[in-house]
Amino acid sequence: MFERLNVFNIAYSMATHAGKRQALVSENIANADTPGYLAKDIKPFKEVFAAGEAQGDMIASRSSHINGANGSGFDWAVTTDDSAVDPNGNSVSLEEQILNGIEAKRQHDRALAVYRSSMNVLRASLGRS
Repeated sequence: MFERLNVFNIAYSMATHAGKRQALVSENIANADTPGYLAKDIKPFKEVFAAGEAQGDMIASRSSHINGANGSGFDWAVTTDDSAVDPNGNSVSLEEQILNGIEAKRQHDRALAVYRSSMNVLRASLGRS
């Protein structure tokens, strides 16, 4: 009955999204001086999660889940930013990447808080505080 609680799937997906975004931020910062490099980012979690629910499919974290979509079921499309390109063709703004990294950390912390809170509610409902 409590094997697959949706709140845990959402927290897992949010933490995974934050991790992927943090990896892209790190890649952008590492290539801040690379000529022709365009900054990458990922769709916001709200859009990704809404698209997964709009499809009407069950959200699956593995392709082996019964009736679940292949992979994570989310469209984690990576976008490039070519709005403000330097003369060498690089579009990485270190200030913007630092802010994106902070936002990703906050999202990850939020996902962990949701997970911890859900675990506390589950323990309390079982009488194990």
